[in-house]
Amino acid sequence: MTSAEGSAARYDQATAGLEPPFALVDLDALRANADDMVRRGRGKPIRVASKSIRSREILARVLALPGFRGIMAYTLDEALWLVSCGFTDILVAYPTTDRGAIARLGADPRAAREITLTIDSTDHLDLLHGHPEEIRICLDIDASYVALAGKFRAGALRSPIREPDQAAELATQVVKRPGVRLTGLLAYEGQIAGVGDRQPGLYGLAVRHMQRLSRRELIVRRGRIVQAVREVAELEFVNGGGTGSLEKTTGEKAITELAAGSGFYHPRLFDFYRGFTGIPAALFALPVARKPAPGVATVLGGGYSASGAPGPTRLPQPYLPAGLRYHPDEGAGEVQTPLLGEAAHDLRVGDRVWFRHAKAGELCEHFPVLHLIEGDRVIGEVPTYRGEGKTFL
Repeated sequence: MTSAEGSAARYDQATAGLEPPFALVDLDALRANADDMVRRGRGKPIRVASKSIRSREILARVLALPGFRGIMAYTLDEALWLVSCGFTDILVAYPTTDRGAIARLGADPRAAREITLTIDSTDHLDLLHGHPEEIRICLDIDASYVALAGKFRAGALRSPIREPDQAAELATQVVKRPGVRLTGLLAYEGQIAGVGDRQPGLYGLAVRHMQRLSRRELIVRRGRIVQAVREVAELEFVNGGGTGSLEKTTGEKAITELAAGSGFYHPRLFDFYRGFTGIPAALFALPVARKPAPGVATVLGGGYSASGAPGPTRLPQPYLPAGLRYHPDEGAGEVQTPLLGEAAHDLRVGDRVWFRHAKAGELCEHFPVLHLIEGDRVIGEVPTYRGEGKTFL
């Protein structure tokens, strides 16, 4: 029996009493992935990206492991809810324009103590004045790679703040404003952390070359930015990196903490890195609902495309049994998905097909609970954000 066949048999046995569709988290795999991230981080604390987890109880389990400290949230409304549930040290990594949530933050001493808001312009600052409690601020810095006089760019379109003088000027504006306090700096290098470097052919060579140049440039520029901002205000933290760059980013002296999220579940998009090999820890099962033709097995549902530029890489991966592929004319369907391949011959109506989502936490937007697997048994279930009635985006 191959490793894939063994995994399929173990999951089928453990969940024999469950009716698909459903999702599971393999806790043994999740812990192994977490241990590997800590090893790659080499002693720097890792802030957990909640958008890649989207389950309050899984977040608590991860934060109880050594090496992890604090949460990187994606909306202020989410952060306020997490604080109300007892979580602490939450960085909202994306600027907010939610005036109602800002008012709640500014009126709540505990929330104001535990939550830090990210800004990249004085427009964001203008939304934060006039509240009883002081609001903690983090500057978001553009960590993308730009070359050829601006004609080439790799990385996320995030902050307009790119150079040390720009960062220092914005920091000065924060310091001048009453009711806010500058406490941190964030610079996420998505072109390294979120782009796999284990790619074939010329594309792979180009990715690795771009990442080498980007790292070289960013080490210098990020260090100068941090130095310039520290001359304006004391910083409690400087956050950088992601699942795909932990072992690289941790070597920068300017960085005090790392961030990661996708590495816990290890979705399909994170199979293509040379620096680490994770274990798929989050899966979902769909039932074979019909056999429309020889060599075709059609499952119920399946159209759980991931965010980002549309294309085949955003589709879930038919994972187990191995050897299944999408029909080129249908792909992953809203209510049914025909699958082709040698393995489809042997599948029968009522059998299960196991899928991996292309990205991590987005899987949880489709299921109210995650069934927890240890070894060959289900040990319980935990709600996702959706299962607790929370849909923040």
